[in-house]
This record gives sequence, structure tokens and C-alpha cells, in this order.
Amino acid sequence: MEEQRKRNLNASSKSHSPISVLWWFFAIAACIKLLLIPSYHSTDFEVHRHWLALTHSLPLSQWYFNETSPWTLDYPPFFAYFERFLSIFANLIDPQIVHLQKGLNYSSNTVISFQRITVTLSDLCLLYGIHRFTRKLDSRRQKLIWLLVIWSPMLVIVDHLHFQYNGFLLGILMISLSYLEEGRDLLGGFLFAVLLCFKHLFAVAAPVYFVYLLRHYCWGGFVRGFGRLSTMGAVVVAVFAAAYGPFIYHGQMQQVISRMFPFGRGLCHAYWAPNFWVFYIILDKGLAFLLRKLGFSIRAPAASFTGGLVGDSSPFAVLPRLVIRVAEAEAATFEVTERKATTGVGESESKRGFLTSFSHSKPCMRLSSRMAPK
Repeated sequence: MEEQRKRNLNASSKSHSPISVLWWFFAIAACIKLLLIPSYHSTDFEVHRHWLALTHSLPLSQWYFNETSPWTLDYPPFFAYFERFLSIFANLIDPQIVHLQKGLNYSSNTVISFQRITVTLSDLCLLYGIHRFTRKLDSRRQKLIWLLVIWSPMLVIVDHLHFQYNGFLLGILMISLSYLEEGRDLLGGFLFAVLLCFKHLFAVAAPVYFVYLLRHYCWGGFVRGFGRLSTMGAVVVAVFAAAYGPFIYHGQMQQVISRMFPFGRGLCHAYWAPNFWVFYIILDKGLAFLLRKLGFSIRAPAASFTGGLVGDSSPFAVLPRLVIRVAEAEAATFEVTERKATTGVGESESKRGFLTSFSHSKPCMRLSSRMAPK
């Protein structure tokens, strides 16, 4: 009887191993996400569907130039390669999903189900990341973290309603952090460089990584430190070369950078305000509120700070809008070059056309004219 009871206890402990519990957490979350397939989705759903079509239908050299849809490609190349990979399966399921023209604003049940399921499957990366990140913790802490991350309402809303792939990207971040925790700094730095080539907004964590790796991996004498710094630098350069190398070969880096950092939307949108610009926004909102209380008529703009399209309308009520016009100059240069190649326009006429188009660009700083006393 005693041996039988021990065997039952051992079998029970095995059946409730941490891995099985984690899989149960993920399975329940996946079932809830599948129930949300027909629910609301934002314009980001069409953005990613168009990127499937763009990367499938066009050669790589046209990915960052194509303007068939207003939702142009503005993520780093690794994410574009990821969309290209998904487009292979999308084409097998429904070829219209990846058709550049016929697929515009395509929203059949097939494309909705396909894209929703790809987000759920990509969350397996988050599952592995959270497992690696917490495997040395005690069972209670493990389950609490799994619960907070895998069942995070924010991730469900942003990824599985609004539509994004943030769980997949956070999974890469957690895997990177888990390697740093183990002292495998080179591999952790490598994965963070990969993450930056998937989504450049993670660059806000780059200074933290740099300081940590410099102190923890590269410190320790001039020769040893210089050797390790060179090794880490070579790894990072190799990752960025794999991502951006084809575009450097085609001479398109300026275009890629202008798409990834669309300053024409305003600096606040371009960086989603993770730095100084968030205080600039708050100051503008505070001044607008205060001036209204003092009797001034402030015309609040209709434009949003997070609008997805490039536009000229300023989102500020009081403060001037700061805009860098490098992207406009590059676009004008490209337009003139293309016109010259297709129509044979002379060099002097091309220069005159470029100067004319550039001179019509707006000034870098616009003083607001929304403030007038009642």
C-alpha cells in the first residue's frame, strides 16, 4: 500500500510538471484568442495584409518604394522577411490575400482567420521566452509571471483585437534577457540585434543593453576588453548586414531609413513619444488647457498623434510643429531620377525640377496660429 501511494504521488507530480502547466496556460489563452477571430480589428489588420501582398508580389528592391496602398512598409527588413515567409502560406490558402491590386481592403473570413491564427501561432515564441526567463524561479513565482504575461489583457487587446505581433517580438526580447541572465552575453546581444531588425522601436532599450554588455562582457583589461568588444561588434554588424545588406546592394538605404523614420508624420509619431517628445506633447496639452481657462480660443486640431498616414496637419494646439524634411528631399530626388530615366529629361531641367519641388516643401518649424483671444 505504501509503495502504491508513493507511485501515485510521483505520477501526480509528473502530471503537474511546470512545462505541462505552462502549456495549459497557453492553450486556454489560445482558445480565448480563437474566439476573438471575428471581432473588431483596426487598420493595422489591412496594413499587415498589404505587407503580405507586397513582399509576395514584388521583388525585394521595390518593397520600400511601392505605394499601391497608403499603408507602406515601414518596419525593418527582418519583419519584411517574416511577412514574406507568411505570404507563402497565405498564397496557398487564398491567392487574393497576396494579390497587390485585388487584395486591397480584402476582408473575407479566410484572410481574417489566417492572420489571426498567425498571431496566435507566433505567440509560441513568447511561450518559449517566458519559459526560459523563469525556469530558475520557484513554482509560485513562475506561475504568477506566466499568468501575468500569457493572459495579459493588454497583449490580447493590442495583438488579437487591434492586430499586431508584439507577443512574438516580446518573446525574442525575453529569450535575449534569459541568455544575459545565464551569463551568455554574446548570444543575448545577438538576439537583441535581431530584435532591432524586426522592430526598431525596441531601440529605446539599446542604451541599457550597451551599458550592461560593456560593463559585464567587455570590461576586464584593455586586451581582453578590446577583443570582446570587437567580437560583440562583429556579431551586431553581421546581423545588420544580413538584414540591410540587400538594400545596401541596391543603393536603397536612404529610402529604407526614410520609411522607418517617417518624420513627415511629426517626430512625436515617428518615435511614438518614448523620449523627450512625450514632454513636448504634455506641455502643449497643458498650455492649451491653461489658455482656454484664461479666455483664449484654442482651435484643437483633429489630427491624432498616432495617425498612421503621412500628412501636413499639425497635431499641436499651441507649440510649433517640428518636422525634419530629409525624407521629402529624398523623395523629390528619387522622383526626378525616375523621370529622367523614363523620359530622357536633360540634366539642367532635372535639377530645375528638383529645386522647384524642394522649394515648395514646408518650413522645418511652423509657428502655430491657433491661439487668438476671444
